[in-house]
Amino acid sequence: MIQNYIENANFEETGFSYALSLISGKYKMIILYCLMEFKVVRFNEMQRYLKKISDKTLSQNLKELERDGLIRRIVYPQIPPKVEYSLSQKGLSLMAVLDQLCVWGEQNRE
Repeated sequence: MIQNYIENANFEETGFSYALSLISGKYKMIILYCLMEFKVVRFNEMQRYLKKISDKTLSQNLKELERDGLIRRIVYPQIPPKVEYSLSQKGLSLMAVLDQLCVWGEQNRE
């Protein structure tokens, strides 16, 4: 049945393709995992957690995750500006999948 589905489906129109498009890239799943662990994170904190990520790359990934509705960005009108990131409801719903990926990794790590 799955083979038949794969042969007849346009991959770009599948839910799997959509999900991959949201989390593809080197840092997006790590950013999501970080927000799952720490709940609310500021930009500089996120950069410290991710270690070797440039400002530009982190900013771009955060914008894409926000655009796709997986994270929320809250700007506080103060000086200096304060911006916090957290998971949206859509992002929270993805955490069960990422958590299972972590479980699988722990069980199958050599």
